[in-house]
Amino acid sequence: MRRSPWVGLAVLALPTLLLSLDVSVLYLALPKVSADLHADATEQLWILDIYSFMLAGFLVTMGALGDRIGRRRLLLIGAVAFGAASVAAAYATSPAMLIAARAALGVAGATLMPSTMALIRNMFPDPKQMGAAIGAWFACFMGGMTLGPLVGGLLLEHFWWGSAFLLGVPFMVLLLIAGPALLPEYRPERPEHPIDLLSVGLSLAAILPVIWGLKALARDGVHPAALAAVAAGLVFGALFVRRQRSLPEPLLDLRLFASRVFSTALGIMLLGGVVMAGLSLVASLYLQNVAGLSPLAAGVLLIPQNIAMILGSLAAPALARRLPAATVTAMGLTASGVGLAVVALVGPHSTALLVVGLVLASVGISFPMALTMNLMMAAAPPEKAGSAASISETSGEFGIAVGIATLGSLASLVYRSTLDLPAGAPASARNSLIEALATGRPDVTAAARAAFTTGLNAVGIVGAAIFLGLAVTAALTLRTRPTPTTPAAATRPDSTATNALEPAATTTPDPARQTSTT
Repeated sequence: MRRSPWVGLAVLALPTLLLSLDVSVLYLALPKVSADLHADATEQLWILDIYSFMLAGFLVTMGALGDRIGRRRLLLIGAVAFGAASVAAAYATSPAMLIAARAALGVAGATLMPSTMALIRNMFPDPKQMGAAIGAWFACFMGGMTLGPLVGGLLLEHFWWGSAFLLGVPFMVLLLIAGPALLPEYRPERPEHPIDLLSVGLSLAAILPVIWGLKALARDGVHPAALAAVAAGLVFGALFVRRQRSLPEPLLDLRLFASRVFSTALGIMLLGGVVMAGLSLVASLYLQNVAGLSPLAAGVLLIPQNIAMILGSLAAPALARRLPAATVTAMGLTASGVGLAVVALVGPHSTALLVVGLVLASVGISFPMALTMNLMMAAAPPEKAGSAASISETSGEFGIAVGIATLGSLASLVYRSTLDLPAGAPASARNSLIEALATGRPDVTAAARAAFTTGLNAVGIVGAAIFLGLAVTAALTLRTRPTPTTPAAATRPDSTATNALEPAATTTPDPARQTSTT
């Protein structure tokens, strides 16, 4: 029996909601986790960071693996692993056990996101429908980010901290039940090529040190270990690229980057992530340490930007049916640039103005986030959808790490250079706003808050310039028809999947219809 792909999309929303809920809930649970397991500061950082390290490190590998063994199969394997790791994390009895469980969650999470996006690519061969599906997928992700603090707060108020991890288990059970019946399977007709293990090792050696080094630079400032890690990662990255060029069936097909549309869309997503990650960090610090709000009150003020992003991700595909995708993307980036310009005008007592700037920036960035993913997936042949999705997700992880490291450092640099300490003030106040507030002196705290606000303004100026530059780039470059960069090999549905959904993905669609007919 043939089923609508939209029913399958509802199933794919389950891991999407789960991953975003899982990220936001942990921040609330960490204080209770630390108290119960007696985790020290270093262990707390590893509990938080190991997930993103492993996720970023294995995305490329899992995307390529899904292209070889089948996207649905990998998704279901990942669901089992994620559920088991969630149970292990919930009942962890030591920091080391929780860190190991979080590492397993990261590896399992790396199977879910590329598989989900690759299945959307195959289920929706029509570019317009694929755009709407990706917009709905992105809205689900942001919905999870919005609901996470609320759901997590309720759980942690009535249950022990492990309930925050068990939240994902019912989602995975539903996916395992509904997935085989409602999701199609796609795999190449040609014989499966084994994964090149040396390439896997090189990719991990390239990605993990760079992500760790960037996080360390953001947290501790410039120091030799972090710089050495980034440098080592770049060296291994060069070796990884060299090996991919020599393999007949590479782990990462570098020919995807030959498409100007693919590369431009990827660059927009990367730089957009850099700006938004840096902005979110500095804005959160402003709300709590300059405006003096509690974490809960600050979180409530951040909800409107998430809602704006959800609405924007749903509106973007509708607009792209009437206007060229390049125009809609440029409009969104321009709106984000205006939002960052508003942030550049925020003063020490301008909380409402900051919220306005965040909402504008968020609704604007949701346009390119929805549409550029569509363009990237459409520019890749169906048999490379998993690799294309993994590249996109990996760039997102890099964007977050780079944004926190660079724009967070920019805000700190401006703070230290513009802080005008009154006579007799301790020199430690120049290190950070937190140390300035700890002095308890009204004249010191007022000067520190003003200096930190100047740092926030600097982030706004830099972000506005980046977004406006990206808007021009999108308007000029994304008008090009995104054609697949390699011949699309025929794909075949699994025999059980044919009963669930009859795919029409044996030929590559013309993604340019999104721009030429709208």
